[in-house]
Formats: sequence, structure tokens, C-alpha cells
Amino acid sequence: MFGNQYSINQYKSISLETSAAAANPVQLIVMLYEGAIVACRSAILHIQNNDYPKKSDMIFKAIRIIQVGLRMSLNKQEGGKIAENLDALYIYMTNQLLKANIENKTEPLNEVIRLLSDLKGAWEEISKKEQAAQSVPAQVGNANNFAYLEKA
Repeated sequence: MFGNQYSINQYKSISLETSAAAANPVQLIVMLYEGAIVACRSAILHIQNNDYPKKSDMIFKAIRIIQVGLRMSLNKQEGGKIAENLDALYIYMTNQLLKANIENKTEPLNEVIRLLSDLKGAWEEISKKEQAAQSVPAQVGNANNFAYLEKA
């Protein structure tokens, strides 16, 4: 049993590393949101099961993702007001997570999950638009290549 769980965890780790290596910056942001959401959901389950050490581990994992992964990636010079607002929101989420950890309450975690999910959805839309924009020039380029071949 131990060997099987270890193998599964190793596979998950390799799969995640491969996904991250192949992702563009927008996809990486989506992956960070997903990781924070999963950590928050896990923390809720640990609160419900009175497993407070694991709850704390998951909450601090979510905090690290928000603070190091999301907040530190903000470019306030180029991002302007949007980056400033996201920064404030990330600080608020971190405070809510700390509150959930101290009080062993799920409400702050649910609020953070809602906020992260909304942001993740917005970034997923950006990703879809980027992919659509990238596919159009490729199709136009292919059409131009065919036109060039016909002239030759």
C-alpha cells in the first residue's frame, strides 16, 4: 500500500511539473489559483475532521501560493490600478486565511475560495482569448503560404 501511494504521489508531482513547464504565463496563473483553491478546500475538510495540524498546513500552503506565486508576480508599474487592486485583494485573502486558521472556521475559507474562483474564471477567459488570437494568425499565415505557392 505504501509503495502504491508513494508512486501515485510521484506521478502527480511529475505531471504537475510537466504541466507547469509547458504552460504559458496566463496558464501558470490559472494553475496557481487552482492550487490555492484545492488547498483551501482541503483545509475545510481538515477543520471538519478536527485535524488541526493538517488544516494549518493547507492554509499556509494557500497563503504561500497567494503571497509568493500570485502577489509577487504582480507588476504594479505596468498593471496600474488593476495590479494595485489585486494586491489589496491578495492581502485581504491572506488575512481571511489567517483568521480561518486561528478561529478554526470554514466561512473565511469559503470566501477565499469564492474570490479565487472568480479570479480564476477571469484568467481562464483571458487564456481562451489568447489561444483564439494565436490560432487566427496561424490560419492566415497558412492561407498566405498557399497563395504564394499558387503564384509560383
